[in-house]
Amino acid sequence: MSARATPDYAQPFAAARWVDILPRAVACPLLPASVLLHAGPPFRGAPPPPIMNAAVQAVLFEQGAENEAAARDLLWRGEIQLRPAQDHGIVTPLAQVVSASMLLVVVEQQDQIFHAPLVEGPAPALRFGCAAPECRERLHAMRLWLIDTVAPLVRRDPPAIDALIRAAVAAGEDCHARTAAANEALVSSLPGLPAKYAADLRASPAFVLPVLMAAAAAALRTHRSAIEAIGGNGVDFGVRRRGSRSWRQMPAQAPRGVRFAGADTCTPLGAIGDSAVIDFCGLGGQALSAAPLLAAEWSEVLPADALTRPQELIDPHTGIVDPRRIAQAGLAPLINLAILDRDGHAGLIGRGIYVPPADLFSAL
Repeated sequence: MSARATPDYAQPFAAARWVDILPRAVACPLLPASVLLHAGPPFRGAPPPPIMNAAVQAVLFEQGAENEAAARDLLWRGEIQLRPAQDHGIVTPLAQVVSASMLLVVVEQQDQIFHAPLVEGPAPALRFGCAAPECRERLHAMRLWLIDTVAPLVRRDPPAIDALIRAAVAAGEDCHARTAAANEALVSSLPGLPAKYAADLRASPAFVLPVLMAAAAAALRTHRSAIEAIGGNGVDFGVRRRGSRSWRQMPAQAPRGVRFAGADTCTPLGAIGDSAVIDFCGLGGQALSAAPLLAAEWSEVLPADALTRPQELIDPHTGIVDPRRIAQAGLAPLINLAILDRDGHAGLIGRGIYVPPADLFSAL
């Protein structure tokens, strides 16, 4: 990427819009209800505890088992299967798994359509691998007003994704670790939304994140990126090249970052989440120069070239990280990720940076 004083971070998202809200069963009618979708590549062994917590809650959300023990037994016996979400047109945040009745945002860019699950709010939450029953209870509570009130507004006047990103960048956000301004722009783009529901959405700054994730996944395909799937499952981090059905994956280290108070004794989970698609589209870890407060907060864990590395890795014509540039530079992109408790007890324990091995992108 040639030197630019102010990169156009919204460049990859031109003409992308949030167009609908649908249950997974409608968006993916051929996908069996016995399948749950998770972030990152397929598991090569047992899923980590945060994924199992979310999967158990998803089974109970679907009323597929009488209690947690019965749901866990169905998962261990393989009667409920876990598959990578990105292989089915969906991106999912962190440890959240997606079941048949869960609501998805639908984002469209040109002829590409991608989906992501709506999140139920701040912690405790399924995306943090929490086992608390209130997570699914909040999903149920949101379901009716999202379908009855928000979905018609979105269909009538679909919010433009590039406008959300420009508003966020102007407010000093990276659109991944910090999303409050993007979320405010999204809520403000829904005229006619009742004040109570608008207040609920404003109280959850991460509500916009799945919209940005789905837009980024669509952008990878719209711009014919060599990589069309990227993310971690807590055990492995992987990529899938365009046109391939198989993932290339390597063991995932935990993100390095800032821990929350009281979380110093927790063991962090390896990199997890499909939100890496955001960073691959020039935001997140590639947009730290636009988020000086975040860069300052993470200064002790950032590499010395954190603000300049994107210039070596991003294709100036698309605004998307180019695997060939990764190979030439021998450097991988920075990815902003939340840090989860590996044992599935504490949920969200911090936020920071994950740098995948540069070798993961070779021969792509």
